[in-house]
Amino acid sequence: MDTTHHHGESDTGLPGAALAALVLLAAAVGYLLAVRRARHRNPAQGWNRWRAASFLAGLALLALALLPPLAPAAHSDFRGHMVQHMLIGMYAPLVLVLAAPVTLLLRTLPPAWARRVTRVLHSPPARLPAHPAVALALSTGVLGLLYFTPLYNTAMGHPAGHWLMNAHFLASGCLFAHVIAGPDPAPARPGVRARLVYLGIAIAAHALIAQAMYGGFFVDIHAPIDQVQHGAEIMYYGGDIAELLLAAALVATWRPERRPGPPAPSTVHRRSGHFPARAGSRR
Repeated sequence: MDTTHHHGESDTGLPGAALAALVLLAAAVGYLLAVRRARHRNPAQGWNRWRAASFLAGLALLALALLPPLAPAAHSDFRGHMVQHMLIGMYAPLVLVLAAPVTLLLRTLPPAWARRVTRVLHSPPARLPAHPAVALALSTGVLGLLYFTPLYNTAMGHPAGHWLMNAHFLASGCLFAHVIAGPDPAPARPGVRARLVYLGIAIAAHALIAQAMYGGFFVDIHAPIDQVQHGAEIMYYGGDIAELLLAAALVATWRPERRPGPPAPSTVHRRSGHFPARAGSRR
């Protein structure tokens, strides 16, 4: 473990913070306009207010991670980086996904465009990353590559690399949360038991990476040892809490499949051509 800390060029100045704030504001306005359009097109069905609140909460978590004072700390202190990682890669994706943005989009698009989007979502290129194994590899498996190779130091040494790393955290976190517990349609989503297995693998992988980081095994992070150990603790406990919340979301959004029961006796007799005899009648 390298005890030096390479700061690189700062990417957390006023232009970067202003751009992040504008993007988040545009996302909030776009979602709220889509909610208004959905309610206007179908007043009876409307749109769940809790979903809208969930989306705004997710944007608030992203703002906390991408704006000062946390953003400068994330660039200069590994503990700040890990807090930012937890917010961008685990907590914000969960509440953003629970807002069902794809469902909202399909309700607001014209029917022809909605059918096109649905075909894209059902296409093989879209189904592949939506498989839990692929989503797990992109969200959790990449962490080993990031912290046990020079990739983290390279990314932190360049502003573009830092932004790309955060973008990956957000995209992969949203993908995994969507696959495990998202309310939006997912054609490649397996059953609840399989999703719980993948979630358990993610919990175990996060714990192993955090423990290896704390012990300094194969870690390639240019930061003081105490910062790396504190960052590992944040990852260990913060990751457990986030994954427990994801498991709770899975249970809350799970709907058991209804199996058709046996047909009523009258239906059976109608189909077979025989009818039950009335009481007191003779054969």
